[in-house]
Amino acid sequence: MTTTNSRTSVTKAVVPAAGLGTRFLPATKATPKEMLPVVDKPAIQYVVEEAASAGLSDILMVTGRNKRALEDHFDRAYELEELLARKGDQDRLRRVRESVELANMHYVRQGDPKGLGHAVSVAEQHVAGQPFAVLLGDDLIDPRDPLLSRMIEVQQELGGSVVALMEVDPSQIHLYGCAAVKPNGFGDDVFQVTDLVEKPDTADAPSNYAVIGRYVLDPSVFDVLRETEPGRGGEIQLTDALRELTNRPADTGGQVHGVLFKGRRYDTGDRADYLRAIVRLAAEREDLGPGFRSWLREFVASELQD
Repeated sequence: MTTTNSRTSVTKAVVPAAGLGTRFLPATKATPKEMLPVVDKPAIQYVVEEAASAGLSDILMVTGRNKRALEDHFDRAYELEELLARKGDQDRLRRVRESVELANMHYVRQGDPKGLGHAVSVAEQHVAGQPFAVLLGDDLIDPRDPLLSRMIEVQQELGGSVVALMEVDPSQIHLYGCAAVKPNGFGDDVFQVTDLVEKPDTADAPSNYAVIGRYVLDPSVFDVLRETEPGRGGEIQLTDALRELTNRPADTGGQVHGVLFKGRRYDTGDRADYLRAIVRLAAEREDLGPGFRSWLREFVASELQD
């Protein structure tokens, strides 16, 4: 495969964060779901850290009403920082400042909640004709598994758009966008996507390859989104726009590739998975893990005895 050096580098990320978080009510009545803590950081900070680690220094967060806490979290907190500095608490001061120093943050409101495709479309002016990444806040990818960096590499080599794929049990495929794929010779983890279906019935699914919340998109997706009619759930689906791109020539920004992910992923959009994510991440922490794992073993043993 010949390396193409003329492609525009991917430096921008879009993070849709306008959802209402109804599955976590009443906790999300006044608190954005993205600000729910995963151990001691809000879920959205893990996502921004992932983007920054992949070299994406310019991040646009697509928000909605009652999401001001997101902006505040990635802004300076002068009174708090001054208090910690006076106390000489350098460790907490460093952690408070971490979120501010991750990337250049920008914000735009989605307005009408018309679906993921619509949320991506409002980023068009900011993206300014460049390929860009989209990271969904409900999916946390373990930093030891650099999925986004691999997807950017594939996009830079092959062009077009790239989606992240994960094999799921066929009984679960109705919860995801689903991809039909074929090998493309670029690597064991990379496929050509030939079709995409949003949340198909199990019997109609073309595969058990689910699309998870990471994308690297060619800007031609905006032209398609403008013509995409509301689909499943009455919303403008990004999956439907990408399906159209699978049929377009590569020299017009078409073609969609899939990177198969086999690493560690934490779904914070589901209550049970959110709790599992907290347990897994806390158990692996150097500062919390030893004591927490010991307690967890005792707790499980006692539950088994009851």
